[in-house]
Formats: sequence, C-alpha cells, structure tokens
Amino acid sequence: MSDNAGYDIRLAGHLDSRWADWFDGCTITNASDGTAVIHGRALDQAALHGLLQKVRDVGLPLLSVTPVEYLD
Repeated sequence: MSDNAGYDIRLAGHLDSRWADWFDGCTITNASDGTAVIHGRALDQAALHGLLQKVRDVGLPLLSVTPVEYLD
C-alpha cells in the first residue's frame, strides 16, 4: 500500500479530536450530517482490522469503510 492510500471509516455520531490518539494518530473529521470520518492513511489489512475493533469498542455505529487514495 502506498503512503497516499488508506481508508475513510464513517461512523454515526461525532467524536472529539482527542480520540485521534486512541485511533493510532488517524485524523478525525466531524461532518455536518452528524457523522464522523476517521481517516486512516497507509493502513494495511491488519491495521485496518485493529482500527475496526476499536470502532466497535467505542460503540458508535459503523456506516462505511471506503478505500481512498489521498491526493496531498
């Protein structure tokens, strides 16, 4: 996986930015539609599964997992 590839994980509800450390330094964006997106750059499959376990532990409903290629 390239350094510019990763996953956007969308959750129902908002997360405070302090959760970024718990999610292995991923970026969290709260959208105006009441969802939160965890941006996980350069995640391999094992790291993705670990992140999804953490999402489960937070208790917010998982809406989607989307592979992305970041442009910056």
